[in-house]
Amino acid sequence: MTQFLYYMNVGTAFFLLIGMVLLLTRLLSGPTLYDRILAMNSFGTKVVLFLAVFALIIGRDDGVDIAILYALMNFIATIAVLKFFRYSALGVSLEDEFIEEENPPVAPRNTGVNKTSTNRTGTKKGKRT
Repeated sequence: MTQFLYYMNVGTAFFLLIGMVLLLTRLLSGPTLYDRILAMNSFGTKVVLFLAVFALIIGRDDGVDIAILYALMNFIATIAVLKFFRYSALGVSLEDEFIEEENPPVAPRNTGVNKTSTNRTGTKKGKRT
């Protein structure tokens, strides 16, 4: 690696560390929970970038693999924390159960006859709700 690229990588790592310190202050002093979660996610992204740049500085290719693994763990952790604070449990299935909300997205319709089907004799039979 040439001297210019080495100093560019060291400068990038330095500014990433400054950004990480600023994000830590935001994480500790965020006014709302979601500001803190956003700061945590951004801090994780900066760590991934720092690991990749640090791997370039020391000349090891293994650091990029570790950075990718950390990025995956950061994404899963952010989703888990958001789900926990939204539903107060991690075991809630989002596909199988409908979670009651104060304002449901669609108001239930009561139109009377929902489905019309025919029986074996060919006469129509309606199902009332």
